[in-house]
Amino acid sequence: MGEIRFTEVTRSTRADFENLFEQPGGPKYCWCMAWRNLDNREHGGNDERKRAMMALIEAGTPVGIVAHAEGKTVGWCSIAPRETYRRLSRHQDDSETGIWSIVCFYVPRALRSRRLATALLDAAIDHAFAQGARSIEAYPVDQASPSYRFMGFRDMFVTRGFREIGMAGSRRHVMRLER
Repeated sequence: MGEIRFTEVTRSTRADFENLFEQPGGPKYCWCMAWRNLDNREHGGNDERKRAMMALIEAGTPVGIVAHAEGKTVGWCSIAPRETYRRLSRHQDDSETGIWSIVCFYVPRALRSRRLATALLDAAIDHAFAQGARSIEAYPVDQASPSYRFMGFRDMFVTRGFREIGMAGSRRHVMRLER
């Protein structure tokens, strides 16, 4: 795939994010709003989710990073301060500050199995700590999980030093990395 570079999604880079999500097979049904605050979550349509995400970007709210290779946007990781998401775990202590959360990865089907998700994870970790995160939380599942696979797999987080601190539901592990 050649050299991969990563950029934060901002007003000036949001077109790359939009193009990735709108391509065939892209997650334009969700616009990565599943874990963010959104009125009418259950019944809101794709356009409403996109407008909500674009409003966050326009307001300067951190939402994540995209990966670029060979002149194309090839992946996404939702990495942002935990307080920009809705409650991610019933055990979440909202008095904690400086926590960034990783809640989603997207790599087009044709590019999977090229370790792009792990490269996105490494870039997301670097990005969050560069932005002042004290710690990073993630909510991955086991490889055999039938759902929530978009949140990443537990083993790739363990390999990078994340430690498990609990569960969020029956499938999602709450994992944390501190520096």
